[in-house]
Amino acid sequence: MKRICLVVVGIFIQLFGALAQVKDSSAYQSRKLKLEEINFVSSYYTQDGSNSAVTGGVGTEKLADYSNNFEVKYIKAGKHGRKVQLDMNLGVDYYTSASSDRIDPNTISSASSRDLRIYPSFSRKVINEVKGSSFSTHLSYSHESDYRSYGFGAGISKMSPNRNRELTVRAQLYIDWVKMILPIELRDASTGGVTGAPNQYDYPWSSRKTFSTSFSFSQVLNQRLQLSWLLDLTYQHGFLGLPFHRVYLKDNLLRTETLPSSRYKIPLGIRASYFLGDQIILRPLYRFYKDDWGLNAHTAELETVFKITPFVSVSPFYRYYRQTAIDFFAPYLQHDQTDIYYSSNYDLSAFHSQFFGTGFRWAPPKGLFGLKRWSAVEIRYGHYKRSNGLSADIISLQLKYK
Repeated sequence: MKRICLVVVGIFIQLFGALAQVKDSSAYQSRKLKLEEINFVSSYYTQDGSNSAVTGGVGTEKLADYSNNFEVKYIKAGKHGRKVQLDMNLGVDYYTSASSDRIDPNTISSASSRDLRIYPSFSRKVINEVKGSSFSTHLSYSHESDYRSYGFGAGISKMSPNRNRELTVRAQLYIDWVKMILPIELRDASTGGVTGAPNQYDYPWSSRKTFSTSFSFSQVLNQRLQLSWLLDLTYQHGFLGLPFHRVYLKDNLLRTETLPSSRYKIPLGIRASYFLGDQIILRPLYRFYKDDWGLNAHTAELETVFKITPFVSVSPFYRYYRQTAIDFFAPYLQHDQTDIYYSSNYDLSAFHSQFFGTGFRWAPPKGLFGLKRWSAVEIRYGHYKRSNGLSADIISLQLKYK
């Protein structure tokens, strides 16, 4: 994994050097692209529980994920108050999962016990500072051994003449492909076809499409308070489950997770930023979620930023979440044979959870340890605990080069 990350960094450094020399040929621009900032985020996530969907809602959920993300922003000033911002992002995740390895306990394969996910993205944003408007486009791709995702998006934003209000509208399309890897007990020639070698299958692929539109409206009410209203409308169509999620019926018959081929999602939220003096910022959030599978959810969150000095801050946070189960969920050995849809995935069950932790940010005016370009470092830690026993910890490090 270390070698892979070093290779990725090397490729990006070469790419950044090349792009720094490129001139944009747009009619309204004449300057070279300028490096605005580089962000590097590395995190480690670990979890454990006893409701694995791979083994029918029982069994270990132990998982560890190592994530590295590189983001580079270039900017170029142009005529008529316009500027172009290019944002390139590359993520590399490596995870190990004891529960996923139960897909086929007789083998150890990259598609089960461990995997590598690579997900680059690119966005371009044209900003008209005179009119207070912008237009952006976005491309993304994600690759794992048993999963592919292609993303396309665009967005517009418009500010009021006094810059106190802003409306943003974004649209996204994701086209995903899932390799139909069934549990070992359900495999035969009709569900993949043995290629010749033991335990080797030529699995088919199934697709899903996700269409989403998001709206956000922000309003500066006064010098201390800013509010944002958030609305997302999402529609999914295609294969929406995972083929290796087992479901055990009441008579101990084994099936694979079966869910409807379409889903509507409607999250609605409100966020605030309140400046309580010069040293404290309060950032509360409330979000309501509803879909046509029967899942309703509420999220309440508060992050408080304490500025110890103008350059050092700590930001403790707390989030409470509660959801109802989808109509098609039942625990181990609780589904009937007459059920049309069934899942024993506890992510779709009724539960409540808490997520809390803190962040530490240091941004000295002369740079980190006297290195002027390295402008800031932030470390965050969070602990997650769910009412059904799942617990997780995540720690992340972010470095900014500006």
